[in-house]
Amino acid sequence: MQLTAYFSKFDKKSLSHISGLGTPLLVMAALGMVILPMPAWLLDVLFSFNIALSLVVLLITVYTLKPLEFGSFPSVILIATILRLALNVASTRVVLLEGHNGTDAAGKVIEAFGAVVIGGNYAVGLVVFLILIIINFVVVTKGAGRIAEVTARFTLDAMPGKQMAIDADLNAGFINAEQARERRVEVTSEADFYGSMDGASKFVKGDAIAGILILFINIVGGLIIGMVQHDLTFDSAVEIYTLLTIGDGLVAQIPGLLLSVATAIVVTRQNTAQDMGEQVSSQLGQEKSLYIAAGVMFVMGVIPGMPHFAFLLFAGIIGATAYFGSKSKVTKAIELEKIAEEEQVQSQQKEEEVKELDWDDVHHVDVIGLEIGYRLIPLVDKAQGGELLSRIKGVRKKLSQEFGFLVPAVHIRDNLDLDPNSYQISLMGVTVGSAEIRHDQELAINPGQVFGKLDGVATKDPAFGLDAVWINQNQREQAQTLGYTVVDSATVLATHLSQILTNNASQLLGHEEVQNLLDMLAKTYPKLVEGFIPDTLTLGTVVKVLQSLMNEGVAVRDMRSIVQTLVEYGPKSQDSEVLTAAVRISLRKFIIQDLVGPAPEVPVITLAPELEQMLHQSMQMAGDDGAGIEPGLAERLQKSLTDGAQQQELSGDTPILLTSGILRTVLAKFVKYTIPGLRVISYQEIPDDKQIKIVSAIGQ
Repeated sequence: MQLTAYFSKFDKKSLSHISGLGTPLLVMAALGMVILPMPAWLLDVLFSFNIALSLVVLLITVYTLKPLEFGSFPSVILIATILRLALNVASTRVVLLEGHNGTDAAGKVIEAFGAVVIGGNYAVGLVVFLILIIINFVVVTKGAGRIAEVTARFTLDAMPGKQMAIDADLNAGFINAEQARERRVEVTSEADFYGSMDGASKFVKGDAIAGILILFINIVGGLIIGMVQHDLTFDSAVEIYTLLTIGDGLVAQIPGLLLSVATAIVVTRQNTAQDMGEQVSSQLGQEKSLYIAAGVMFVMGVIPGMPHFAFLLFAGIIGATAYFGSKSKVTKAIELEKIAEEEQVQSQQKEEEVKELDWDDVHHVDVIGLEIGYRLIPLVDKAQGGELLSRIKGVRKKLSQEFGFLVPAVHIRDNLDLDPNSYQISLMGVTVGSAEIRHDQELAINPGQVFGKLDGVATKDPAFGLDAVWINQNQREQAQTLGYTVVDSATVLATHLSQILTNNASQLLGHEEVQNLLDMLAKTYPKLVEGFIPDTLTLGTVVKVLQSLMNEGVAVRDMRSIVQTLVEYGPKSQDSEVLTAAVRISLRKFIIQDLVGPAPEVPVITLAPELEQMLHQSMQMAGDDGAGIEPGLAERLQKSLTDGAQQQELSGDTPILLTSGILRTVLAKFVKYTIPGLRVISYQEIPDDKQIKIVSAIGQ
């Protein structure tokens, strides 16, 4: 048993090695036939093998379901053509060297083919052979070559569209990554196959031309050698060398014609999973057309003088084919209808057994969503060099480090309802930003001072609203020389996303994120967090405090100081605004460092005492929400604060408004959206080691 198992393994291994030696052996044999003389019996064997190989290739092309299933066909054509030309060289050598000995000098195969075609008349045989070559060269080979050329061109032109369709299906969730990879490989293989077929058709065409030349060379050369060297009469030389030449040509050209037909079949096949017989029978088997054809054949058959038997025979055959074909279609339709009814019953039974809806069927909105038009799909496709995913990951990492908590993931999907070059960013299902970009161009942004104009499409930077121009990639150096800041489209979108997330950071911080922050803090300071929630404060109150801090641009990285303050003030007050003010005071060094860095002075804008008194009174009347500020006063205050903020920005400082603790929250809400760059702090938030430098006073 062990010995049997060993030999079975040995046979499998040896067969796998031997099967890979076929092509190299054929190539080496072709070289040997060109160089070495060959006996007539070996020529018979090789000619027979050549004919068998051509028949096998032709039948494979007929029964192959899709052209790509015979992807090695171009290589097979090349090898078969080389083998056939090598046989021509070998047979020509034998014909010219041994032809004077008789018509069987070059083997029985050549003699048999020549005798059958000539049929005792050399002129007829020569004409038949030339017609065969013309059919191969002018009709089959030329048509197949043209179709292969056009198909290769159209296939290459259609590749980008097919790749985009695959990417769209992948992003829409219709297919997974593995299926997308397989479809991309199929598209690439199809383009390679038809490109190779375009070149392979040239081999077939060249082989037909070579057959014509070899025919005349053999006849002329044989006559000269036979009459001059071997003293044959003209009639004997013509008889021998014409028979040998035509036989040799037929043995070579018949396999060539078979391969030409196989080539034509492959390049004219539709790329569907049907063999050629199914396609032809399904498309030619139309009953109406067959009945009309049978009627025409019958009328022609009854006309006096016509060959009645032949026409009436085919009229009966075509009519019977139409009748039985329609009958089989009716039977098939009934069977399909029964199958459809059964499937419908089964589907209804399955629908009745379908489980009730559950919470998995409810689709919640994404915290951060990004929808893109179909022309922007290459930005997120790594296979096409898209860098947007890595840029967004970098934005999330940077903002998470700045904010002090993990920014949620960005859910990206394509949206066919958007303009092809557009995108939109949403938070909690609400669109907060959108723009139009060009993925194959770059954006040249005017930072404020440039030294020339650029040719391109004028636009606005979506993140900051600066003037910009869409330019081609080859204009990048010119734009940088003129003073423009040049970025690619992925950077434009990522910067816009970063700006939106920064302005809406408080919406990203929810109960889950705050709980994770407390859990992380408990690992290092367990006693500080122990009993904090819910004994001191509820989780909802802590979330409101942290959101208030983030809403005014204060990061929550120092969770230890924040929780310590809340533990201290929590028993005294549950008001989130009071607790936020206390936390800001405890974080005053962190807040001021973020505004002015290590500078010893804090340049600020202040309010005149009379104006502060008026605002105090308005706030008391409005119930601490700032809505009671007289409209005219609010307009003048906004204008003055805007002018003061612009002066600080021109001097290179961060615009800061310094006011009392009672007014700070109200004024912070007032300037949040009217003067976005202005930060509002209270006197209590100035650290002891910093000096106040009053730049301007509003209301004096």
